Amino acid sequence: MMISWNRFNVYWLLALPLTLICACRSAESKSNKALSTLRLFLEVNPDGTGRNRPVPIYRDKPFMVNVETEPFLTEANVSEARVIEAVGGFAMRIRLDRRGSWLFEQYTVANRGKRYAIFSQFHSPLDPKSNQARWLGAPVISARVSDGVLVFTPDASREEASQIVRGLNHVARKNANTPDKQSLK
Repeated sequence: MMISWNRFNVYWLLALPLTLICACRSAESKSNKALSTLRLFLEVNPDGTGRNRPVPIYRDKPFMVNVETEPFLTEANVSEARVIEAVGGFAMRIRLDRRGSWLFEQYTVANRGKRYAIFSQFHSPLDPKSNQARWLGAPVISARVSDGVLVFTPDASREEASQIVRGLNHVARKNANTPDKQSLK
C-alpha cells in the first residue's frame, strides 16, 4: 500500500486556514462573553439608618444623590439593551422583562419627581481584564413608564456603552429574558 505524501500535504494546507479561523472565532467569542450589571436605586431622604447612602453621579461635575442601598431593578430584569442615536450623541435603551416592566411602572407612578440612580459594572473596552464600576446617571421620574423601556444618556463613552449593552444582552440570553422566549412562557 502506497501513501501519496503530496495529497496528504494538500489536505493539511486546506485544513490549516479552517483551523485558524475557528481558533480566532473562539478566542473572540470568549472575550465578547463578558457580563455586565445594571442596577436601579430609588432616591430617598437620608434617615440615618444603614438602608440608604449618598452616591456621586457624573464624573466631571459630580453631585450627590441619596439612594436606597437595595436596587429595585437589576440586570436580571433586562430582556434587551441597545445603544441608540439621540440628539447630540447617543443613549442607552433598556427593555425590561414582564416583571421588570411592572416594577418600573409601579416605581414611576409612586415616586414622581424623585430620581433613580443607575449603576453598572462592566469590562472596559480598552482593558478587558479590568472591571469598571460606575454610576451612569440619575434621571428624574417625570411620568409613568408603562411600556417597560428605559432610555437614558449614560456617563460613559460610546465604546463603554456598547460594552455594557453587550454584557447586558449576554445576561438576558443566559437568563432567557429575550423577547422571543418571553412570548413562549
